[in-house]
Amino acid sequence: MAESGKRDVDFADRNETDAAKAKRLKNDPNSDQDNHNNSASENPLFGFKTTTVLRDSAREKNMFVHGKLNDQDAVIILEKTPIREDTLLEIFNGSRLKLDMRNDIYSTYQLQPPAHLNEIKTTVVCPATEKHVKKYLRQETYLVQETGEDYRSITLPYIQSQSFSVQWVYNILEKKAEAERIVYEDPDQDVGFVLLPDFKWDQKQLDDLHLIAIVHRRDIKSLRDLTALHLPSLTNIRKLGEESILKRYGVAASKLKVYLHYQPSYYHLHIHFNALSYEAPGCGVEHAHLLSDVIQNLQADSQYYHSRSLSFPLRADEGLLSKFKDAGKL
Repeated sequence: MAESGKRDVDFADRNETDAAKAKRLKNDPNSDQDNHNNSASENPLFGFKTTTVLRDSAREKNMFVHGKLNDQDAVIILEKTPIREDTLLEIFNGSRLKLDMRNDIYSTYQLQPPAHLNEIKTTVVCPATEKHVKKYLRQETYLVQETGEDYRSITLPYIQSQSFSVQWVYNILEKKAEAERIVYEDPDQDVGFVLLPDFKWDQKQLDDLHLIAIVHRRDIKSLRDLTALHLPSLTNIRKLGEESILKRYGVAASKLKVYLHYQPSYYHLHIHFNALSYEAPGCGVEHAHLLSDVIQNLQADSQYYHSRSLSFPLRADEGLLSKFKDAGKL
């Protein structure tokens, strides 16, 4: 995010220019706007006005943009999709190449693949709250060590005071949204769950396979709530989740990472299933807990996660970090 201040100013000027261009194209019967789905009725991003780039990564090939969409705050996530092996022949035979440099046996080109192979996965959060904007803003991060008592006296009261909404999770469980995306469901209300692709996975290749199991029970916020009483649910999720992924995608359990986050991104128990080769965001040791380890820990000690000290990262602007600082824990 180098020169972010300059970029914010540039975007203000560019938005005015882009808006005028969009208006001209919309009113020009000779434009190719219809062919490119740029009209407001076909393009949900039509008229988006960029305020700032919250974060970008050349390595991960993504960008997080904050702006206005229909006069509402919005966050747009743009991500280059991976190259798939089954498209290589079409890329090699159907692309346009422009030579950049040639030296002996080495040459580099600018390759323009067929349009349908040049997609950018786009996620829209609208209306976006201040919390969403801060979530995607690049910030300094701190590692917090939370004891069981810290959880009860600092973290839990903070969670309860914030009233984080998980209505979108309930919409999935009640089939009010994303029902067509569910890969598998065990409807049992005590040990059951739904399994569906994580929204960050475009489902076009298995190298970055990422699914989420969301439990039906609504009284388990996170790892901290788990006891030995929840072992039937955890073992059920592991067994049926792995079997479903093998049946649907042909990926064996030995090729999967199955884990929970702490702190989680939302406070309704959910479990991640990733391809072993995929370094998903948040799968590092400071954030992820393997489901197999969680099961073994609870088998050895029913109250393990009630008393165990747990470490997790917090960004500089997060309210919970302030609570730990106020308590003299940092």
